[in-house]
Amino acid sequence: MANYRRGRINDEMQKVLAEIIREVKDPRVKDAFISITGADVTPDLKYAKVYYSALRGDKKEVYLGLKSSAGFIRRMVAQRMNLRATPEFTFVEDDSIAYGAHISSLLNSITITPAEEEEQKDGDD
Repeated sequence: MANYRRGRINDEMQKVLAEIIREVKDPRVKDAFISITGADVTPDLKYAKVYYSALRGDKKEVYLGLKSSAGFIRRMVAQRMNLRATPEFTFVEDDSIAYGAHISSLLNSITITPAEEEEQKDGDD
């Protein structure tokens, strides 16, 4: 399968999964405010890694909720996407959003005093 086609399938899978996650009735998933950050489907469309980030809830409980909802999610993906085969999902926690927020807070906490600004200007010349 061409690489560009697989990229389009990954993007579409991510969008569809984000919609379906909102419909899951499991309280471990529903209350966790989950974002789907990516999807990686194998070339034969049999397996897919789904990267997610949860803002609330216990990480282990959210994972178990997603794992138990995998059958429902797979059935909904089969209905919404026209693929030869509907992949089996493996859920992987993605902490890049939390890491980015941490880095942002560190950068925002930096204060530069006027003396430091002058030293930086002199060093740049």
